[in-house]
Amino acid sequence: MAANTSKTARASVKAGQAKGGGLSVLGEFKYLIPLNQGKHVYLRKMTDGQTLHLEVGSDAFHEAVKTQVEAGHGDKIKAELKAFSAEFPDHDWDGALKGLEEAGVFGEAEEAAAA
Repeated sequence: MAANTSKTARASVKAGQAKGGGLSVLGEFKYLIPLNQGKHVYLRKMTDGQTLHLEVGSDAFHEAVKTQVEAGHGDKIKAELKAFSAEFPDHDWDGALKGLEEAGVFGEAEEAAAA
């Protein structure tokens, strides 16, 4: 850890590590980092601190996002995908979001089937 961090910051990180929890940060934290014109993405998993390199639309991508949704991060991930869609309209982020919704990752398909 850097020597110029405050005692409070160091204590917070140590407390989080001791509990086995995810990374605690102040401010905004991005879950998704788009790559290769929307064909791949880095997904930061808050549940265990890993960063995965995934193909958008793959089963592994759907499962990784579902894990984060189940941990309570679904709204933030959905908002990031919508922001990517606006920022990179040629990269088919709308299609990625639609694929996740159709796969029931956010729970919509399951709720619709139950109704």
